[in-house]
Amino acid sequence: MPRARTIVLAAGVALLARRAMRRRISRSPLWPMPALENPVSGTRASRAPSSLRLLVTGRTTPADGVVELHLEALDTADLPAWTPGAHVDLVLPSGLIRQYSLCGDPADRSTYTVATRLIEDGRGGSREVHEQLHEGAEVEVRGPRNRFPLTEAPSYLFVAGGIGITPVLPMLRAAEAAGADWKLLYGGRSRASMPYIEEIEKLAAPERVTIVAEDESGLPDVAAALADAAEDTAVYCCGPDPLMAAVTEALPAGRTLHLERFTPGAPSGAAGAFEVELRRTGRTVTVPADGTVLAAVRPEVPGVSYSCEQGFCGTCQQRVLEGEIDHRDELLTDSERDDSMLICVSRAYGDRLVLDL
Repeated sequence: MPRARTIVLAAGVALLARRAMRRRISRSPLWPMPALENPVSGTRASRAPSSLRLLVTGRTTPADGVVELHLEALDTADLPAWTPGAHVDLVLPSGLIRQYSLCGDPADRSTYTVATRLIEDGRGGSREVHEQLHEGAEVEVRGPRNRFPLTEAPSYLFVAGGIGITPVLPMLRAAEAAGADWKLLYGGRSRASMPYIEEIEKLAAPERVTIVAEDESGLPDVAAALADAAEDTAVYCCGPDPLMAAVTEALPAGRTLHLERFTPGAPSGAAGAFEVELRRTGRTVTVPADGTVLAAVRPEVPGVSYSCEQGFCGTCQQRVLEGEIDHRDELLTDSERDDSMLICVSRAYGDRLVLDL
């Protein structure tokens, strides 16, 4: 009995202490705190993809200026499963994060295969892959994720430009294995610069595949290919922005379009300056027409998380408390877009946003 009385007494004291603390908090000038219950700021725990340390076990050159890497686990465990259209994030030795489509066989759980073209005037990611990721190197890999899935359709038209063939290649294999009705229009600067031509030409009957090398035949006739596509055809396109713009413009009614891009999309809202209030910090910053929210925020919040600065990796996702968002990323789901944004690329439709920072 004495022990029972002690337990009851301790519980009563704890209850009174909690009530006293609530009264003190409610009288505080800082209550309620200017933030949401579960702020995203500075953390990606809820969306962070799985991370693996993989070993480069093979390296080939399937075309001029293109390097293909074979990545395997350091142990014997199977790699996470993936489906055609999926990509992984490579965390490069410098810390840069770049996205590369998986172009191998989804049934092979021992190896991931990615390929990248060297971009001479790029931001350094492709050069780092070409110069530093050789056989025996270890690299951090996140994912896989798929925002370009192959959906069921009566027929398919695949349009690829250059290195844009990488997410399409597993789709071609899957469509052919399933006996689906499909065609491919594949363009590039020259046949020597276009990876996987030989495999593609062996994959199916010649009438399914049209390969157009610019130095031989000019640009591919996108409009003609789309006009020949039957109604209800699913059109999948990956390649340079001009190619995707041409496909988008020429798309006939009744066809569904699926695009995969690894550069930020074209601006959708106004390009003018706007203000961003940092609710937790108590500061307001101005984002100029030619600047980003991330660049404006960093001097006030030096520890804010970011990485790719292109709207793909999601590291800079922040909760938005007020204001209409002009989303320019290629990552967030519709539900996430309701109350958060990637501050490296997205902007405001109006003249003001309030962030949970």
